[in-house]
Amino acid sequence: MRILVVGAGALGGYFGACLARAGRDVDFLVRPARAEVLRERGLRVRDLDGRVESTPVSAITADRLGADYDLVLLAVKSYGLDAAIKDLSPAVGPRTVVLPFLNGMRHVDALVDRFGADRVYGGVGLVQTRLGSEGEVERVGDLAELVYGPLSDTPVLPLEEVHAALDGAGFATTPTPAIRQRMWEKWVFLATLGACTCLMRGTIGSVNRAPGGAEFTSAMTDEAVAIATASGFPPGEEFLRWARSVISDTTATTSTTLYWDLTHGNPVEADHIIGDLVHRARELGVSAPLFSLAHTHLSVYAEA
Repeated sequence: MRILVVGAGALGGYFGACLARAGRDVDFLVRPARAEVLRERGLRVRDLDGRVESTPVSAITADRLGADYDLVLLAVKSYGLDAAIKDLSPAVGPRTVVLPFLNGMRHVDALVDRFGADRVYGGVGLVQTRLGSEGEVERVGDLAELVYGPLSDTPVLPLEEVHAALDGAGFATTPTPAIRQRMWEKWVFLATLGACTCLMRGTIGSVNRAPGGAEFTSAMTDEAVAIATASGFPPGEEFLRWARSVISDTTATTSTTLYWDLTHGNPVEADHIIGDLVHRARELGVSAPLFSLAHTHLSVYAEA
């Protein structure tokens, strides 16, 4: 199976490098400058002990694409989605599946509108990585898992074929027919954790130790759960117990990529992760004053 990885950042770079090392037929669709770096240096991943492994990879640009891929893994920031769809479109043939690993749910509608539900899967990427100053992927934790499943009852590629293409490459893989539920649960957790840490400009432990902090993080969690429930995807009890335990922790240094980008002067995925949740809350008549405040806060930052 031919695989195209769109983006070679913290998520796409890590999982794509694993697939390449496992001998899968992988190309990376990147911008010309990034393609040149990858061709010269390979795709470099720094492990938890500081060791850097460079994997030779095939890096191509949009002008070289053809419709001869079976699986397209889409791993870009939400603000790059429109450009990525335009660039990858020539790679999508009659039996090509596009599998995105963006946060939230807004991207699903855009991809289904462009390619059809039978050519789009849903995906959840769980990995503790970030992009270093010289373009290397840095691991900052052990977590590395891809969760995926079809959005249609009649996908052009069945789940077992997609699973066979991704399984056994050095990371956990979880195929599921209930991918929308998993996507919503990750969104609830990520949006809550991101909104809490961004609004308070601190790790979740420092927020919970502050006066009123525990009440604040609990209320933020309640808002996210209410929105998901009204949308038809109430979080499962086991997931919710785990999520609340993390979000209420008083000692953890846990944060999110959203917080990392905010505190390092990078563009943030405010509209996709927080804004879309607020939009759905308003449409459904769910009160979400804390998430509305977080969206306003991040929007002001984005305009600065």
